[in-house]
Amino acid sequence: MSAYDIGGLHLEEAGEGGPLLLCLHGIGSSAAAFTPQLAALSTHFRVVAWDAPGYAESADPDGPLTMDDYADAAADVIRARGGSAHVLGVSWGGVIALRLAVRHPDLVESLMVCGSTPGSGTDPDKAAGMRARAAELARTGPEAFAAARGPRLVSADAPAELVERVTATMAAAIRLPGYGYAAEAMAATDLRGELDRVTAPTLVLCGDKDRITGPDSSQVLAGGLHRTAYVIVKDAGHLANQEQPERVNAWLLSHLHIATDHRTTHDKD
Repeated sequence: MSAYDIGGLHLEEAGEGGPLLLCLHGIGSSAAAFTPQLAALSTHFRVVAWDAPGYAESADPDGPLTMDDYADAAADVIRARGGSAHVLGVSWGGVIALRLAVRHPDLVESLMVCGSTPGSGTDPDKAAGMRARAAELARTGPEAFAAARGPRLVSADAPAELVERVTATMAAAIRLPGYGYAAEAMAATDLRGELDRVTAPTLVLCGDKDRITGPDSSQVLAGGLHRTAYVIVKDAGHLANQEQPERVNAWLLSHLHIATDHRTTHDKD
């Protein structure tokens, strides 16, 4: 049982058959970030996307949560549905997914991490900047906070409609104390020393115009993992799954089918 009661989670779900795919959103988002994946992947998989603890429609945590706590809550979601899952994480969600794979390898069939990072604890300045976000949110409020940050989550060439949607999603999703707990967890995390403990096959994706974590962070992940493929998504910013959904979904489906076929063959052996 995790430090957070998953009975308080809001989950968006699509698809009735096939393997489970759990989607974990970024630090400024919600399950709404995965609308393109819920629509496209649910014909093959049971897709579940959470509003993380303390986000959007999910209940606030009783106290601060560590990265381990978020990973354990994700593990509880998987257990509640039986068996194991493929896990897709974007940015902060990718960090949670990787920690989940280290702590609960039996629950993770494969990983897909998009626009992610080893954590903000890799650099003191990044950690300090992450920790400062809670005070900024308290000072400005969610709408102004989102208006300042949302446009940078996609490429400079992204259509205005996407910028507006990403910004509105953030404004509706974030609040204190949940956002502050997530920021502190990120600031305290450095995955570089544990990437070699991830046994699940992993697809690492990054938009070529990602202005937030960027290709360098994704390369650190890809280089530290044993079983990985690394893909640059053309004409996409940080939220590649929303800006170039058809391209990202094609890579996700390819990875998922390979991972599922490998598991089926292995089980028969």
